[in-house]
Amino acid sequence: MVSGFFCEVRRLNSMWLSKPLYEFLPFFYLLAGLLLLGASIYLNYWYWPTICLIAGFVCLIGGLMVLLKRRDFRYNVPRDQVDED
Repeated sequence: MVSGFFCEVRRLNSMWLSKPLYEFLPFFYLLAGLLLLGASIYLNYWYWPTICLIAGFVCLIGGLMVLLKRRDFRYNVPRDQVDED
């Protein structure tokens, strides 16, 4: 039953987000990471500096990973093989 669900999901070839939003997401992650790292310097209450520091690094690393993965995919796959719909 579960494997049938995943086969159906894999067959769907539509994007869930609009293209401009999809392209902006890695930059949003990077910006959020920088803001959180900056907030960790100025916050001084409870565990907020530690929380912001960890979340900032996670956002930065996630944003960089997405950017690099997309760059590698676009570099390695010929344009005529990518579905632009």
